[in-house]
Amino acid sequence: MAIEQMDLNLLRVFDAVLDTSSVSMAAERLHLSIPATSRALSRLRRAMNDPILVRAGRGMVPTPFAQRTAARVKALLDEADRLRSETVGDPSTWRRTFAIRINDALSPVLAPRLTRLVAQQAPSVQLRFVAQQSKESDLLRDGTLDLDVGVANPAPSDVLASVLFTDTFVAVVSSSSELGRRQSLTLEDLCSVPHVSASRRGLDRGPLDVALEREGYARRVAAIVPTYAVGALMALEDDVLCLIPSLLASHLQERGVPIRAHRVPVELPVATVEQRWHQRADADPASRWLRTAMTAAASSA
Repeated sequence: MAIEQMDLNLLRVFDAVLDTSSVSMAAERLHLSIPATSRALSRLRRAMNDPILVRAGRGMVPTPFAQRTAARVKALLDEADRLRSETVGDPSTWRRTFAIRINDALSPVLAPRLTRLVAQQAPSVQLRFVAQQSKESDLLRDGTLDLDVGVANPAPSDVLASVLFTDTFVAVVSSSSELGRRQSLTLEDLCSVPHVSASRRGLDRGPLDVALEREGYARRVAAIVPTYAVGALMALEDDVLCLIPSLLASHLQERGVPIRAHRVPVELPVATVEQRWHQRADADPASRWLRTAMTAAASSA
């Protein structure tokens, strides 16, 4: 790692471990897990080409380099805090970037709505949307992410959340296909054509298969694609079906994509969509503003 690649969060780890001479105490001060703090210290050591802390008896002591550098790091952090304090008041005066992790089913709908709201209220604010490769919370903890938006799952104690909406899955087919002209789908209809499975993890089974098996039916998955948007586009071909969230289906239909969305004739789990943030950002005015904007975007979706 080059020294120019270090971010302020690494410097905050440097400052905390120098003040406490302890990884565990630094983790407590920073509201991070001990493994996350240890990983950050390893990155610091590589970037600075110095051990930073070394063992001395039962404790840890800073190296001469770390002692010489400590005052400069504190000065940098103080200046950064002064800059950060300017991100209050009128959002139209802000110049900063927010990083938001969002899954592929939501990004085609929420990303443009949020971008439009932010552009109206804070024209110099930039949004950086990050693909959901995992649901781990470390990127919220270390400040890489400002917000995480996706289907709810149990959150760590230091990560806060609010529900945006609930959604269900629908079966989409080409509106010009035979199934697209039906008023509704039966179980026989649902299993009569090949399915496209939209799965980031490459799965060809899910809750639909369990529900179908309870009724004595089975489907054939002909293709697996990484995103729901791709699955919906594949369903434009005749005699292919894909399950996607109803919010995404409605969004595509409103924009003229010729798909028909049918209710699935078996009971499937309802998806609860939430936004998450780290507890250290809970009272931050900029974070609150971003969460309010995301709630508004979800409400208009």
